[in-house]
Amino acid sequence: MSIFLCIQVSVCENTRGNPSLWSKMKLVALMTLLPILSSASLPPPEGSYKILFLLPFTTRSHKILHIALATNLADRGHKITMLTNQAPSSKHPNIYEFTHGMEETDFDSLNVFKFLIQPGASFVPPAFIFEALGRNLYQLQEVKDIYNKRKEFDVIVIDCYMNDVVYPFVHEMPFIVLCGTGMEQMHSAVMGNVLNPAYTPSMQYMWNHPMSLIQRAVNIFGSIQFGFIYKHWSPVPVVQPEINKHFPDLPPILELEKNVSLSLINSHYSLGMTQPLLPSQIEVGAMHCRPGKPLPRDVAQWIEEAEHDVIYFSLGSVVRSEFMSENFRNIMIEAFTKMKQRVIWKFEKELEGLPDNVIIRKWLPQQDVLAHPKVKVFITHGGRLSSQEAIYHSKPVLAIPVFFDQPKVAAELQKAGFGIALNLKELTVPLVVDSLNEIINNPKYAKAIGKASLLLRDQKETPIDRAVWWTEYVIRHRGAPALRSPGADLSWIEYLCLDVLVVVHVGIFTLFWVSKKLLALACRVNKKKKTE
Repeated sequence: MSIFLCIQVSVCENTRGNPSLWSKMKLVALMTLLPILSSASLPPPEGSYKILFLLPFTTRSHKILHIALATNLADRGHKITMLTNQAPSSKHPNIYEFTHGMEETDFDSLNVFKFLIQPGASFVPPAFIFEALGRNLYQLQEVKDIYNKRKEFDVIVIDCYMNDVVYPFVHEMPFIVLCGTGMEQMHSAVMGNVLNPAYTPSMQYMWNHPMSLIQRAVNIFGSIQFGFIYKHWSPVPVVQPEINKHFPDLPPILELEKNVSLSLINSHYSLGMTQPLLPSQIEVGAMHCRPGKPLPRDVAQWIEEAEHDVIYFSLGSVVRSEFMSENFRNIMIEAFTKMKQRVIWKFEKELEGLPDNVIIRKWLPQQDVLAHPKVKVFITHGGRLSSQEAIYHSKPVLAIPVFFDQPKVAAELQKAGFGIALNLKELTVPLVVDSLNEIINNPKYAKAIGKASLLLRDQKETPIDRAVWWTEYVIRHRGAPALRSPGADLSWIEYLCLDVLVVVHVGIFTLFWVSKKLLALACRVNKKKKTE
């Protein structure tokens, strides 16, 4: 803190009479120092724990979150074992990764652009994938060995989305779910926190608040529809029969799921809407974000020699640029020819006919690129992790979403004033050029995302430290049953008090019926007396 005070004094001396410059310098100083001030070291762990990560069906972006958590746990001396469908990506001596190698879960060859004409498929992958996982995963010898030794681990960490096939591992074991998609309604309900659809948008919608009557109706239907599909169509009903063949004596998947100890949620109130949380729901949004590191020499030189700054273009790890339609690719290339800025484009193959102001790379250290002061705008697919990195590094965005929750995230970015969202099907060269020039030349976008970046960084501890502390908490307290909500044990009928409402309505109806009968009887008796 004394360093920050010195900077304040020094800057103040050099900015007297220019309060606007002083405010800007103070904001820069805060954004630079807050990661240092907030990353107080955790107390040493009580011992070296064994932790099992299970990610048989996950994307590279979701694995980034798990690797961030695993690496920080490994740095504290814990031994990490990780089952995944991705190639090993960590060289940490305390992390052992193994890949199950099933082709059905190979995202590197997945062309997600086809989901533009199959919107339903963008939310639930084909059932054969989950059927193959359930049938073949437990036939692998290494998986069998880990399963038989599962009780030697202190805790199990699972990716919460589409990984129901590994729930047999958590039988009679403490486990944590990591929700890479943010606050997930269906899983929150499992933990006993049913989010109110009157103000909580479902995964596929982005509504302004307050919602209209029609929007609330659509939102309720969408929330119910997705939960019904997931639990009564695919993946759960597809995986369950295969699990029964391997483990006939285990409880159903949906029963095993209810025993979750903790949920680490990739969200933060500064990144979106504030939500009610249980003690067992911990926000760790942007826990993978970090300060920038030196760039590869060729990329650094390209950026630093740019006369008019730089545009960075990446569609992430799942949406691969090589699968772009020819029309989409040509629109972007022609748009770049009309920009005076240089462009760095993550593209997985060689590409001919590029203008002189564009270079491509098959892979780029995205956070290091975004951290460079000469990068002025980020063209993104609207992935949740990429969006968090843009906010963390204070870079305005041009979002062009493709599938899944990307349209919703892109709409959130535009609503917050962090940039502009475009519809891929409506792209034109003038629209791209005008949008880029608007973002670069209008300071309101950089100002808005700069404020959000400061708010995101202004935490008493870093999100990754929080995730590590709570993971160890669950281990120290053997599943932390004190965190469990009583609501997790209630059926929908009990949770919504539908049985109480039925009893009340029956009681009211009975009282009305009895009163009506008594009144009719009194009328007859009174009439008879008058007749006599």
